[in-house]
Amino acid sequence: MATILLTGGAGYIGSHTCVALAQAGHRPVILDDFSNAAEDVPDRLAHLLGSTPEVWRGSVLDAELLARLFATHDIAVVMHFAALKAVGVSMQRPLDYARTNLGGLMTLLEAMRTASVHRLVYSSSAMVYGLPETIPIPEDAPTGFANPYGYTKLAGEQLLEQLAASDPRWAFGILRYFNPVGAHASGLIGEDPADIPNNLMPYIARVATGELPHLQVFGDDYPTPDGTGIRDYIHVEDLAEGHVLSLQSLMRTGQGHLLNLGTGQGRSVLEVLAAYGRACGRTLPHVIAPRRPGDVPILCADPTRAAELLGFRARRSLDDMCASSWRWITRRQGD
Repeated sequence: MATILLTGGAGYIGSHTCVALAQAGHRPVILDDFSNAAEDVPDRLAHLLGSTPEVWRGSVLDAELLARLFATHDIAVVMHFAALKAVGVSMQRPLDYARTNLGGLMTLLEAMRTASVHRLVYSSSAMVYGLPETIPIPEDAPTGFANPYGYTKLAGEQLLEQLAASDPRWAFGILRYFNPVGAHASGLIGEDPADIPNNLMPYIARVATGELPHLQVFGDDYPTPDGTGIRDYIHVEDLAEGHVLSLQSLMRTGQGHLLNLGTGQGRSVLEVLAAYGRACGRTLPHVIAPRRPGDVPILCADPTRAAELLGFRARRSLDDMCASSWRWITRRQGD
């Protein structure tokens, strides 16, 4: 049993990966400041795992806290989820995004170096492809950024690549997510943003519950079949399983990798809206709004390399994603 540190482990992707790690026989330890995670996540994880995972409350920017954490535990691998991630907000607050996403990564790496921990799984993003020239996007496609969030993720990747080149002890699993959605099949954990959501599915969910009057569709004049933006949506449980496979590869081989995690199939905003309508049993209203600065028309993964290297394949459908989200939302309302 290996002890795995999850920074941001009480958040959406971190909490699902915590479950997948425990089910794979590892011992997760969570570090989270709960700035974008519900206070009851540890209790919900306890229901799923049979015991409450160890949680350290604090920021990945807190070097003293990290030093104590690494001194307390024999950490085998770190999974780094702690970051700000809203594209639109990053356009308004680029300094905050650089401080948290890059400063937090550097503070963490310094603590790891001191503790002689040299394995890390890094949450990156399809945003590092900027305005992609090839769809679906392979990992060797040109990189760039169209917004400050994408900049921080690309800069983080480049820092890790330079660190690995400087010292062969380091090995990084760099995972470029596409669009994680859905919730755990139990309905016990899911995406729970603290304010009006910036991501599509939790926004649609609030339309489905009546908390919001309609979905704002940002742009219907993109060069896509229905004019709305196309994204590669991946079920969060598939994504969590990809993290476990990445970790296992790092531990087994000591070799780093850079991989897309997606389905390889793009879905438009209106397709997702229709699928969520099927899940909740009614047609959901929407209005067309102007395009958002920094958005790109199409982002869709080529997941071939992850399949070849890790044996990773996304198994859950768009209808599965929407049904699990609706199960989570309705169960959450009943609590």
